[in-house]
Amino acid sequence: MSVITARALAAVGVTALLAGFAAVGPPAAASTAEARGAASPATAPSVATAGTAHEKAGVARVRGAGRIDYVYSPDDTIRFSVDAEAVPFTRPLPGVELPGLPTDARGTVRISHHVKATGRTGWSVADVDCLVTGGGTATLTATVRKSNALDPGTRFGVSVQQGRQGQPDRLGFSWGVVNVAADTTGGLKASPVGSCMAPAPFAPVTDGGFTVRHTELPLPPAGSARPAAPHSRHR
Repeated sequence: MSVITARALAAVGVTALLAGFAAVGPPAAASTAEARGAASPATAPSVATAGTAHEKAGVARVRGAGRIDYVYSPDDTIRFSVDAEAVPFTRPLPGVELPGLPTDARGTVRISHHVKATGRTGWSVADVDCLVTGGGTATLTATVRKSNALDPGTRFGVSVQQGRQGQPDRLGFSWGVVNVAADTTGGLKASPVGSCMAPAPFAPVTDGGFTVRHTELPLPPAGSARPAAPHSRHR
């Protein structure tokens, strides 16, 4: 995709969107050690203590909190807090024989964005619905529960990469410079975000950090049909 100009971003309301995120009770700056272990009481989502059985089973998980360096808002303070774990095959879908998808997940994402130029802080709290991992990288989606920037029910995507060999952790999000399409008038519009859809983790984490626990996608429960392979739908 070509470089998107500030005018184009404004045309789809992205500038306002970027100025509208913040966490309810903004999380305190967490040290890297704290973020890689357990979230502090100030940032830990309520589901953090609900996944003990799944943790013993070694399910996929991403957890942590940190500030990112977003190149288009260098003076702003943007923070993400993520606590998400896989709960495979727990969200039944209409017309699907399986009791859900292997990427079903639960948890909470909190986002804060303080705009230095205006002194305003926006916020969003969202419920995780999908998580998939690969090595030290995870993509997840969450649906807004409450926010002063987005309507409840809006879904967004987040990607996390745990840094290796001294490299910083990284994070990406599905608004700002990605996930746009042409509308019927030739302008730009934001596109809907599908489950587990998120861009590459393009922004470095400058304070705090994240831990990604990867597991392979699980097989369906006994007696259930397996998900169709992609090529089988195009025969």
